[in-house]
Amino acid sequence: MNGPDTVKLASAYVSKIQSGDILSIYVNSLSSDASSFFNPYSGQQAQSSDASGALSASVAPGFLVNQSGVIQLPLIGNVEIAGLTTNQATVLIQSRLTKFLKEPTVNIRVLNYKVSMLGEVSKPGVYVIPNEQVTIPEALSMAGDLAVTGRRDNIMIIREVNGKKEFGYVDLTSRDVFQSPYYYLHANDVVYVEPVKNKFIQTNFTYRILPLIIGIVSAVLIIFTRLR
Repeated sequence: MNGPDTVKLASAYVSKIQSGDILSIYVNSLSSDASSFFNPYSGQQAQSSDASGALSASVAPGFLVNQSGVIQLPLIGNVEIAGLTTNQATVLIQSRLTKFLKEPTVNIRVLNYKVSMLGEVSKPGVYVIPNEQVTIPEALSMAGDLAVTGRRDNIMIIREVNGKKEFGYVDLTSRDVFQSPYYYLHANDVVYVEPVKNKFIQTNFTYRILPLIIGIVSAVLIIFTRLR
């Protein structure tokens, strides 16, 4: 018996903190009272999203990574954090906190880790990614999947790399999609689904021609019924 088909996946994307990120940094230690001083945003509501994950217009309370890649923390002061993973940033901040707290622990999340879904999807919008990792099929699922008028074989991903826009394309109908460098989306990626070439024909048939055909058939049936 032949075994199941397997496809090698692209390497999982590990996100790194960058300028403009808003970080939730929660500090705990053996002294909860002392720890609370380092949690100025504790209890404040983070930016909200609807059931699908689409981002609302509210601003997330947290520590902003400035253009120099630095955040300001109580007592600790400036911490250069851009370019680090959240795990690396956790270790760095924990080491700084040992001067003030006994056995500190730190939890860091990127609150505005998001991707934008545009074009021929059911629910276009900006979507927050809570676990900081998402594949293109998962993101499309969050947006309600492609509309019937969307092309599955030429999905465009717009990505900023070193201050420049990079354009990549993904074919969901190909097995090679799993090895694409765009299979895992990066923070702030824009996904654009192109319409099929005959979108106008399909739309015109659905909204204009089809009701007309139904109306004609109904009229014929009524006339036929009365003539019997």
